[in-house]
Amino acid sequence: MVDVFAKCRLPETYAIVRELGVYPYYRAVDERPGGGEVVIGGRTLVQAGSSDYLGLSGDERVVEAAVAAARRLGTGSGGSRLSNGSLALHEELEGRLAAFLRRPAVMVTSAGYLANLALAGLMGPRDAVIGDALVHACLIDATRLAGARLRRYRHNDPAHLERLLEAADPRAGRLIVTEGMFSTSGALCDLPGIAKLARAHGARVVMDSAHDVGLLGAGGRGAAEHHGLEQAVDVQTLTFSKAFGTIGGAVAGPRDVIAYLRHYARPMVFTAALSPPCAAAALAALEVITAEPERRARVRAAAARVSGELAALGFGVLAGDRPVVAVPVGDDLLCFRLWRELFEAGVFTTAMIPPGVPPGEALIRVSVTAAHTGAQLDRIVEAFAVAGRRLGLL
Repeated sequence: MVDVFAKCRLPETYAIVRELGVYPYYRAVDERPGGGEVVIGGRTLVQAGSSDYLGLSGDERVVEAAVAAARRLGTGSGGSRLSNGSLALHEELEGRLAAFLRRPAVMVTSAGYLANLALAGLMGPRDAVIGDALVHACLIDATRLAGARLRRYRHNDPAHLERLLEAADPRAGRLIVTEGMFSTSGALCDLPGIAKLARAHGARVVMDSAHDVGLLGAGGRGAAEHHGLEQAVDVQTLTFSKAFGTIGGAVAGPRDVIAYLRHYARPMVFTAALSPPCAAAALAALEVITAEPERRARVRAAAARVSGELAALGFGVLAGDRPVVAVPVGDDLLCFRLWRELFEAGVFTTAMIPPGVPPGEALIRVSVTAAHTGAQLDRIVEAFAVAGRRLGLL
């Protein structure tokens, strides 16, 4: 007889990295004083791993909106949206998001992960779901929930995507899934190539805009607006945990599609509704995003500075103005050692190893935000310079 718990054993490498003192995960933050800093174990570090790109999680207007909603409506929703958890606040947020994104309808979910899981309602075992090799785990899990098979095309490779579309059963529905800005690298999807192939093969396009809404495009509507191809995207998902500075997510698209998902997407139907404080915070954040475009301009300028300086040092960084700056390392243990060197230097980054990235492509992800000061950006670059030389990366 096999014990179902027998699989619950961490690999030996876990113990090794713990013993070496380079384990980078589950570091508890004691305080968030703001201004791009965190306190961990009594030490103040530059927060260079957060996806709070616009610095809105600590913005007084966003915080006060959440507090006021908690006082008026409580801290929880008390049920799913379908049953008894819907609030006028949810509907106001959906209406405002639909107007902002220029989409016919929006469905707000309790988390960004759930927004993408809800896409399972659009998929079935006979459908051809074709996704970029680097799409987020929640898009992969959506296909599993639907019982669909996900075929992966090489990252931003339209020729490979075309071959997969041509190989699909002509009787099957076709759905192309991609991220707008990829979370691991900051690269943008090849939406022009995707749009052309989608038209030629009668495929629908879903874009996960978790990391680009609020940042890209003249109006902050994301990668599709940046490319001038908003109409090429049939369904757009987003999370409030990045540029909006809170928790929650949303699916935006045609009215009939959103109405269908409201009733048939299991992650929507069977999950408690977004809490009042988070819904109010998202509404307040949306107002700031709309009224203060200079915030995203500041983020892009800071990202261009950091990525350019790291590239000039000799790191294999692609210089650009995307707030996600990927510093390739390759080896997992070397990645952990670099993370530890940066941590000791007072810079808190994110170490990414498989399955978050492909095998052999471990990297340090730096996230630049509107909250970072010039001095903090200098500290990030200087910490990489010192650590890179010490570890022989430069």
